[in-house]
Amino acid sequence: MPADSLPIIRVAYESGVFKPQAEALAEKLCMPVQVDTEGYDYLLEFTEQGLVLRPSPDKGYGSIICDFAGSEHSHRRRHGGGNGQAIAKAVGVSGKFAPQVLDLTAGLGGDGFVLASLGCRVSMLERNPVVHSLLDDGLRRGLEAGQEEFTQGDDELAAIMGRLSLNEGSAASYLSQLVESLIKAEADPQAEVWRPDVVYVDPMFPLRKKSAKVKKQMQAFHAIVGNDPDADQLLADALTVARYRVVVKRPAGAGFLAESKPNYSLEGKSTRYDVYALKKLPI
Repeated sequence: MPADSLPIIRVAYESGVFKPQAEALAEKLCMPVQVDTEGYDYLLEFTEQGLVLRPSPDKGYGSIICDFAGSEHSHRRRHGGGNGQAIAKAVGVSGKFAPQVLDLTAGLGGDGFVLASLGCRVSMLERNPVVHSLLDDGLRRGLEAGQEEFTQGDDELAAIMGRLSLNEGSAASYLSQLVESLIKAEADPQAEVWRPDVVYVDPMFPLRKKSAKVKKQMQAFHAIVGNDPDADQLLADALTVARYRVVVKRPAGAGFLAESKPNYSLEGKSTRYDVYALKKLPI
């Protein structure tokens, strides 16, 4: 993304009680704390609801928050279709096997949460510091909500949140380091190196057009994150570190990642899952 098109992002806080958190995040992200009401594209604002990404009024859409205890995620985990969902079939979830998944492009953790709700342990990676901050805050509040539900006799959310973890960094660098560790481990029988059963990749892709039909989250993410120009380079290393398969989420009609044809694809109305199978899943 050209430097002159980068959005102006500031950290803010709803009330004085959140000032220390806002100042700490601003220092971490090397951003100023917003003190006036103008001159920004987006605010990362600490509120009673949590950390929200608030666009300037001219953007035409509302705030974005990561809320795993909210109605959207609650409905999905209860009525989303279980193991019959396309993402579950693509990753290989079954009644006898719930793979350990490395999600290289976590975003706000929606797909990771779905997989965790199906029993998978999901290690999420997010490179963009703004998106990472939103997801990290959402995980913290999700854990708190899960603990509250647990005390009330419902341990489902607590169990799901316990299966999610988050790291910040470049997917390319992370994979490269993991490949190097696996190579070294081959020469050392005593070495133990974690490797995922499945690597999941959902790279950003160019918006086809700007319209009211494009979700507000996608509009904001394209402005802040941009595209993933290195996505093609991830596939080879992902295939090296995965035990059983690599799954790539693509828009329906989009080309294959790295122009590499998968073993098979699961097609939906707007989304396609390309499955690169390495060996048979456990049954």
